[in-house]
Amino acid sequence: MPSQTHTMVALSSPGDKAYEQAVACYNLDAHLDPAHTVIATCATDVINAILTSRNLGIGVRAQATGHAAMSASPMHGDLLISTQLDESVIIDPVALTARISAGTCWSSVVDAAAAHGLIALHGSSGTIGAIGYLLRGGLSFYGRLHGIAANSLRSITIVIATGETIEVSATSVPELFWALRGGGGGYGVVVGVEIQLFPMAHVITGQIAWKASDAAVIATLWKKWTETAPPEATTSLRMLNLPPVPGMLPEVLTSGQILMIDGAISVSTPGDLDAAHQILDDFLGPLRGAIEPIFDSWAVAPPAALPHTHLDPPFPVPSVSDHLVLDYLDDLALGRILDAAGAQSFLLMFELRQLGGRLAEPAITGGAFDRVRGSFSYFGVGLLATPESRENIVADLAALRGVMSPWSTGFTLPTFAENAAAPQRTLDDAAFARAAVLRANIDPTGIFAHDISPVRADS
Repeated sequence: MPSQTHTMVALSSPGDKAYEQAVACYNLDAHLDPAHTVIATCATDVINAILTSRNLGIGVRAQATGHAAMSASPMHGDLLISTQLDESVIIDPVALTARISAGTCWSSVVDAAAAHGLIALHGSSGTIGAIGYLLRGGLSFYGRLHGIAANSLRSITIVIATGETIEVSATSVPELFWALRGGGGGYGVVVGVEIQLFPMAHVITGQIAWKASDAAVIATLWKKWTETAPPEATTSLRMLNLPPVPGMLPEVLTSGQILMIDGAISVSTPGDLDAAHQILDDFLGPLRGAIEPIFDSWAVAPPAALPHTHLDPPFPVPSVSDHLVLDYLDDLALGRILDAAGAQSFLLMFELRQLGGRLAEPAITGGAFDRVRGSFSYFGVGLLATPESRENIVADLAALRGVMSPWSTGFTLPTFAENAAAPQRTLDDAAFARAAVLRANIDPTGIFAHDISPVRADS
C-alpha cells in the first residue's frame, strides 16, 4: 500500500469552464453529471485525483473523447477524470510497436505509424480515443486479417485504487492483463498502452453507392461474396440518409436514401498489390455489372486515408443508436431487414459490417474479449435533428431489432453497444464471473464500481 500523502487536485464543479470541457462527449445526446471533474494532463494528475476521491469518499469515473458516454451509468456523486495526457505517440519501427497515452485519438496513432509504413488496428474514425477502443475490444477494417484490436495490446499501464501505478502484460500480472482486454473496466484508470503494429504498404479503399431501390439486388450479391471473401478484405453495407454537408460530401450522396458499400482490402507488401486488385475485381465486378453505381471511389490509397473511408462525422452530433451481432443471414432474412431499413426510415444509417476471418478466432494469449461470434455486426443510428426526431428514430430502431432478433447471436460488441438500457452480452458466463472476481480483489472498496462498461451476462 503506497503512502496516502499526495497533492490535492483542484476539482471543477458544474458551471466551471473546466467542468464543461471534461464532460463534453462526441454524442451530444449524452449528458454527464458528475459531482466534480479533473482534467488529467499527466499520470501524476490521475494518481492525485484517485487519492483525492478516496479522501472524499466518492467514486471515480474516467473518459477521454466521450465516444462511449451513452453506455455509461449515471455519474452523479462521482469524480470524473478526463484523461488528456500531453504525450506524443512513440513508434518503435524495429519492434513494430507504438506507445500511446490516455486521451490520444486514433488519427495521431495512424499518422505516426504511417511514417514508418505501419498500421495499428484502429477504428473507422480518427476522432475515437485509442485506449478506450482497445480496452473494449476494437473492430477494425484490418480485423478479418489481424483479429480483434485488443489482441494487439502488448502492455497496459494502469493506476489502481490505492494510487499505485503498475504495468501489466502477458508475463506481469497476467490475470489483470486478461481482464483489462474486454473485461468491462472498473479496475482503475489506464494511462498508457503499448500495442503491436503491422506492415502495410497500401490499402484499397473507398465507397461505392447505388440508389436505395437497387438495395435488394446489390445486397444479395454482396452477402454471397462475404461467404467466401478472403481475410484481406473487410467491408460494410449501409443504407444511408446523409444530410447535405457543404464541402464534405458529394451531392449525389445526399440527395436521398442510398445503399453504400465501403471498407478496405489490405496490401501488406508492395508484392501483394496484384492479388489485392484481384480481390477487388472479384468483389466489385459482379456488383458493378449488375447495376451501374451512382458513385464509386474505390482505389489504391495510403493507409493514412482509411479513417476517412467510413464518413463518420468529424464533429460531435446528437444521436440514438442500437446494435446486434447477427448469425448467418439467408436471402429471406436479408430481404426482410432491408425492407425494415427502407425508404420510410428516419435513420441516418443502417449498417451490416462483415465479420469472420481472424475476428472469429480466439487468441492464444487473448483477453476476456478476444473474438467475435457471428457473421455480421448490425449498427443503426439516427440523428436527433429536431425535438420530434427521437420518437421516430426509437420506433425505427425497435422495428429493426424486432425483425433481426431471430438471427441475433445474443452477444454484442463493446465498442458498438452505446445504449446502456438495451440488452447486452459481451462475455460468456465463465469470463463474466472471472472478471468480476478480479475486479472485487483489485478494488475492494469499490472506488471504480460505477465505471464498468456493458458486459453483463444477461441478454
